[in-house]
Amino acid sequence: MRNMNFIISEEEREVLLKDAREAIAAVLERRPPVYNRRGETEEAVRSGVSALTQPCGAFVTLHKKGQLRGCIGRMTSPEPLEKTVRTMAAEAAFRDPRFPPLARDELDVCRIEISVLSPMEPCADPRQVKVGIHGLYLVYRGRSGVLLPQVPVEQGWDLDEYLEYICVKAGLPPHSYDQLGAALSTFTATVFGE
Repeated sequence: MRNMNFIISEEEREVLLKDAREAIAAVLERRPPVYNRRGETEEAVRSGVSALTQPCGAFVTLHKKGQLRGCIGRMTSPEPLEKTVRTMAAEAAFRDPRFPPLARDELDVCRIEISVLSPMEPCADPRQVKVGIHGLYLVYRGRSGVLLPQVPVEQGWDLDEYLEYICVKAGLPPHSYDQLGAALSTFTATVFGE
């Protein structure tokens, strides 16, 4: 498992947010995307020292007037972070099954948020989960669910509510995270947005 021991600079964060917006705009406008980087970032990418070139999981979330409008991501990815973000941005805009595909006039009023994930760690003791720090990933009985670290803070949940909601998200009964055979993992995320 790769360790996320890189820092995402402010400039790289800006690049990822612009790339996410461009990936969506290109689909809406039926044209190829055009991704631009400044000289310093371009040089870091070419030399392989940019966070943009590191393979890791990421989620892209769209908010429209403060409400969730789409969120899709990958827990892990063999692809460079910049490619994962571009792909997940289009997926969040057009393929989140909870919402209709994003319409052209919606993009201007949507705010994009990106969560870059650390590798997952098995969670032996759910009482050690830190609300607002740890994201949760639960696999049990062929079902799975994921909650990003910022979700319980946004919802005002305490630890018990957070642990119960990961079960709901996975379509499982309460306390499933504590059952024999359940695999609960934690991860952290670097979260930034427009």
